[in-house]
Amino acid sequence: MSALVTGDAVVLGLQPAKLPSRALALVIDLIVVWTAFLLVSIGLAVATDSLDEAAATAVSIATFLLVLVGAPIAVETLSHGRSLGKLACGLRVVRDDGGPIRFRHALVRGAMGVVEILMSFGVIACIASLVSARGRRIGDVFAGTLVVRERVPAGRGMVVPPPPPWLVGRFAELDLSGVPDDLWLAIRQYLTRMRQLDRAVSWSMAERLAGDMAACTGAPLPERVPPAAYLAAVVNERQARDARKAFGVAGAKAGAGGGPQGWVTPGAAGREGPVPGAGVAGGVAPGAVGAGGVAVPSGVAPSAVAAEAEAVPGAVPGTETPPVTGFAPPA
Repeated sequence: MSALVTGDAVVLGLQPAKLPSRALALVIDLIVVWTAFLLVSIGLAVATDSLDEAAATAVSIATFLLVLVGAPIAVETLSHGRSLGKLACGLRVVRDDGGPIRFRHALVRGAMGVVEILMSFGVIACIASLVSARGRRIGDVFAGTLVVRERVPAGRGMVVPPPPPWLVGRFAELDLSGVPDDLWLAIRQYLTRMRQLDRAVSWSMAERLAGDMAACTGAPLPERVPPAAYLAAVVNERQARDARKAFGVAGAKAGAGGGPQGWVTPGAAGREGPVPGAGVAGGVAPGAVGAGGVAVPSGVAPSAVAAEAEAVPGAVPGTETPPVTGFAPPA
């Protein structure tokens, strides 16, 4: 795995694509591109039959640049790193930091691909990929990109942990429109792997990411809230907003009861009323929601839950479910 290193020198890790899958994706792309090139060339040859030799040569060169060079660059830019071949093989081109590529990255890759792939029939690209520890060709090195596996087997997938229930709905009014995609990606990668990191390093990374999030949203970090729990709650809030936008309020309610371990999703507690099935796996009684969106277990007073949540951030008060690991500060 990985070679994605954060500012704290911690490898979060992406899974670089191996040479066979990259070669298969390249073959598919070349078949599509060369087919399009031949069809366009034949059409232009018929249409420009009356032109002199110099004009015909100029048209041929322009066709070569537009179809064999410009088209792949445009496709990678518009699809954020997924050509037809990569899409079929489950691959994607990303930046070294894991973020989506932009036009300049696709342009450098495409320009170097003329020499690496088209002129050398892929020999240079294969040699460079075999020599590189991360399977990168020369175009990837100059562009600062990496081809990674986008589809991971379900058994090996990493899941973003749910936030503690006492944080559910707390950030409903937070403005998330100014948060860039690369920060969302970094936060999700951290949350999925924070249990594998040293606790002190994990806490330091969470503080840095939480500070970046606060700077983007313009809202200060809440007091007495662990930074990892804050990040999980903000990610959960964004997912709930996306669900409401895609499926409406009814879809958000339906999805709230099916979350991991029975956590109540934002928009379900304290605002939308009881959520059927919210306590299936987390021990929370259906419809028992206290002030501030805190899920109240059956037989426990809301005031007691609020006091316990205030006293022990990161714990699930009044239930037998253990605290979510990774949210507590290092010892």
